[in-house]
Amino acid sequence: MIGDPVRLKTAALLVLLGLLTMLAGIGQLTFWAPPETVTASVPGDTKAAPLTVIDQKLISQHDGPVKIKIQGDGNFVVATGRPDDVQAWVGKTAHNTLTGVSEDQKSLQVTSSDGEAKAPSPAGSDLWVSTENGSGELDYTWNPPADGDWSLLVASDGTKPAPSAISMTVPNHATTPWAVPFIVLGIIIMLAGIALPFITKTLSNRKNNNDGEGPDGGAKTSTLPAQSGALPATDASRRRGSETDGPALRVTAVAAALAAVMVGGTAIAAQADTSPAPEPSSTSTASPSSNSTASPSSNSTASPSSSSTASPSSSSTVSPSADASSPAGKGTPVILESQLQRILEQVASTVDAADAAKDAAKLAPRVDKMELLVRTQNYKIRSTVSAYEPRMPIRATKLQSSVISTKRDWPRTVYALTQGDGNVVPQVLTLVQLSPRENYKLWGSAPLQPGTNFPSFPAPREGTAAIQASDKTGLEYSGNEALGILSEMLTNPVSPNRSKLADGQASPYIAGALAYQADTVKSGTSANFTFTHTPVTNQTVVLRTADGGALVVGRLDFSFEGTPKSAGDKLILQDDSAVFAGGKETTTGMVLKFAESVAVYIPPAGSSDPMKLVAATRGLVGASFK
Repeated sequence: MIGDPVRLKTAALLVLLGLLTMLAGIGQLTFWAPPETVTASVPGDTKAAPLTVIDQKLISQHDGPVKIKIQGDGNFVVATGRPDDVQAWVGKTAHNTLTGVSEDQKSLQVTSSDGEAKAPSPAGSDLWVSTENGSGELDYTWNPPADGDWSLLVASDGTKPAPSAISMTVPNHATTPWAVPFIVLGIIIMLAGIALPFITKTLSNRKNNNDGEGPDGGAKTSTLPAQSGALPATDASRRRGSETDGPALRVTAVAAALAAVMVGGTAIAAQADTSPAPEPSSTSTASPSSNSTASPSSNSTASPSSSSTASPSSSSTVSPSADASSPAGKGTPVILESQLQRILEQVASTVDAADAAKDAAKLAPRVDKMELLVRTQNYKIRSTVSAYEPRMPIRATKLQSSVISTKRDWPRTVYALTQGDGNVVPQVLTLVQLSPRENYKLWGSAPLQPGTNFPSFPAPREGTAAIQASDKTGLEYSGNEALGILSEMLTNPVSPNRSKLADGQASPYIAGALAYQADTVKSGTSANFTFTHTPVTNQTVVLRTADGGALVVGRLDFSFEGTPKSAGDKLILQDDSAVFAGGKETTTGMVLKFAESVAVYIPPAGSSDPMKLVAATRGLVGASFK
């Protein structure tokens, strides 16, 4: 009967082994489980610098929220931008870059770059999608604002050292792969231990029954004499006992050893893979006219109007932006649409304040080139001639369409089609950023022409390709050629190129300009007049449209000269021109200067469609006597 105690001991040991194995698996999921997050900090001996960059690889290699704690003296800012924008803004300034995490997950790896000791404050830069301000301490949670790679810039005011006490808390990627297998294996071993006595007893009884029956199923048999060399009965008993007890004892020994190995190794298994996660691979129709009108005097008075007038049309629509699948929109847009909206609001606010005060100095932060010139001269006229019409206001309340370039070097250009209070028709705004540390400025504004649809462009999130003004690849005309043809048509009423522009002289702006020039010549019986329209090539911007064509926006200089036919003949200027000329009458001649803002659609190469003047306006910017 020695087999029964051994079987029971083996079964008990298997149950204990299974219980320990199952507890080991449960322990890996509970009290032996690795922490949910790990925190790494910038080493305390890191060299001070005015700027700190948190590299995109560091913040993008983790799934889930990344919490960043920043501590510093005084106020500081955390700015979010594209990696190339952050590096462009940093430039040659000394800075620290947080690039990764040490193997023990406790320290942030820092690369220090020498350079200039100071930089402008990054606060308020148009490069940033968002900024967050801190004072003394800031708990910052990183969330990507859009698809793609992003970096963070941390700085005080650009002159003081940037905060250096920075720590990052990220989800812990350590796993416990043996937890569930241990639990399942433990249950299986326990069940095996519980079943072992019953299984072995059944097998033993079956064997004993078989031993008690003869080969004839219970029939009588003859007992043969014992052969020489046969084992004694006591030896046979010992043999049967050995055959019964041996396997059970061996199972007991193996189970004990396995239990020791499993329990001893479970704490190590609980600290399985703690390596960081692998880095991801980076990868409108306008209805009013905007033409300037003139009413020449019968005594050869030059009387050009320098403001736009409107006449509503009943069929105005704005065509929506093209869908994101357009091939013209490949690349990363230079700004998000949310950035553009913020920029427009700041531009509109700046222009409103300057317009109200008639103070050109207030325009400087957000207005440049033609728009700055035209509004400055408009303020000068209005300060003397109270009835003179102001320029059309700039509004950001209704953004109807946006055209965002994918040209990531500088200068950068975007277009916006907006409308709001005081805008009888939508207007095309041209915004240009000359360098990384400068903000976008308004270079020009022009109302849409009557009956004209704004061209379709790739969706803002896709961006649109920029083209050199001299490049006509894939286009019927280059940007420079398009403006040259337009200027020729405005100068010469019988231009041989009139068929190249939709509606020819019937285009509202072209027709109005030609009519004004013809009326001036007809009325000026005692003077000779000449008119020239000349493209200003260094202010020409061309962006690709969704259909493979392009929109060119630029400036023309319109010069209007008058010379008396005979000695004693006079030319009389209107009040607005007299402000610049310093008087109203001249017997020697005069020159009036206008700046024209125009936008022309260029069809793709191979198209039979003509070009189309999309938007245009002009403003008086100077007058003088010869």
